[in-house]
Amino acid sequence: MTWRDAAALAARGLVRRIGRAILTVLAVALATALLVGLLTIADTARTRILSQLSKGGPLASIRVTDSSSSPLDQEDVRRIQGLVDVQSVVPVMAVRQLVVPSNPPVYQASSTSIPGSTPAVPRLSRSFVDTVVGADVSQADRLPITLLAGRLPASDSLTEVAVTKGYLQRVGLDARDPVPVLGSEVVLGSPRRFLVGGDDQVRGRWTRAVVVGVVAQDAENGDLLAPIAYTRQAAAFADGAVALGAPARDGAEYSTILVVADGLDAIAPVRSRLEALGLSTSAPENLIASVQRYLHVVEIVLAGIGLIALIIAAIGIANAMLAAVRERRREIGVLKAIGARDRDVLRVFLLEASVIGVTGGIVGVAAGWMLARSVAVVVNGYLTGQGLTGVSVGAPVLILLGGLGGAILLSILAGTYPAVRAARLPAREAVSVG
Repeated sequence: MTWRDAAALAARGLVRRIGRAILTVLAVALATALLVGLLTIADTARTRILSQLSKGGPLASIRVTDSSSSPLDQEDVRRIQGLVDVQSVVPVMAVRQLVVPSNPPVYQASSTSIPGSTPAVPRLSRSFVDTVVGADVSQADRLPITLLAGRLPASDSLTEVAVTKGYLQRVGLDARDPVPVLGSEVVLGSPRRFLVGGDDQVRGRWTRAVVVGVVAQDAENGDLLAPIAYTRQAAAFADGAVALGAPARDGAEYSTILVVADGLDAIAPVRSRLEALGLSTSAPENLIASVQRYLHVVEIVLAGIGLIALIIAAIGIANAMLAAVRERRREIGVLKAIGARDRDVLRVFLLEASVIGVTGGIVGVAAGWMLARSVAVVVNGYLTGQGLTGVSVGAPVLILLGGLGGAILLSILAGTYPAVRAARLPAREAVSVG
């Protein structure tokens, strides 16, 4: 018997029992979809998060903080840049400001300028004191900053800011809907103390800025984010002033310096070198290590669930194949009577199992990938609502090919015992079955 003849017999056997074949294929497809979907989700958690961290990024950064004994300045930045295994150095400057939002604190078309008309001046609502965080926003991908709506301020702008959900809550807006605040104006005041005739006088430097974005940021405590050029000017004006809510620190140019190491393995050595320079540091090393361990456990658990599903499907395949052998004993006897060998019969039934495995594997791999994508949409919606960065699900080739290959292999293994029983069935006994 040729391979072509064996394939034709296998196809005919499947078509004659199409209902059973479809149910068996669905069992394999569901098991494969579960395995591929779970492994894809686990792989996404590992590769899209931890792999990005291992290449350097916001969560792989070391925070160098200011202290009263050693204020941070540009010289510290230069020293840190000269260290080994340092990918980037991003200084952060925080200044206390008087914040006066517009009233209402949302964008209104009536407050915009119309050609040939006098620009409208928005009414100002109750003011409050807050911190404006200044950073090089052109390096936002290396900062713990997530854009929630709008855009980031231009890196050289002195009149654009982004605000956090904390700002929205302070001005009475719904933090779940940040869009209305985009385009609104806010007035920022920098104080400075003057000594005039023996009397202290405080004057202010006022800046009208436009809210261009809403962010979640952890670079420094503060509800407003601005280019560092703005905070430099504000700090220069307020030099020698009494800061709002906190005393000014003479000579401290930066409040924080974020140092991004070349990878996760470089965090500890870089941190040691920074401390050797007398700098105070903090890094989420223990958190990252714990996340790695937990993700590994999750991968094992999810893979185990998928394998259990495949084993259950394999049992279903074996049961369906055994039933087919019992129903086709006469056909097997006829094949042997006309010269078919044991290995020819074995080949027919293994081909049937392979077809079930291939079909179920293809359908299952596609369904599993779609399942992972659907879960990612739901998870991204939640993460975005919490102000966190979402993740994207790619097409992990090894998992997809492994799921298909596993479905085929398991189907063949499950069909081996029924095929061997069919091959060893004596021709006289098979033909005599009535």
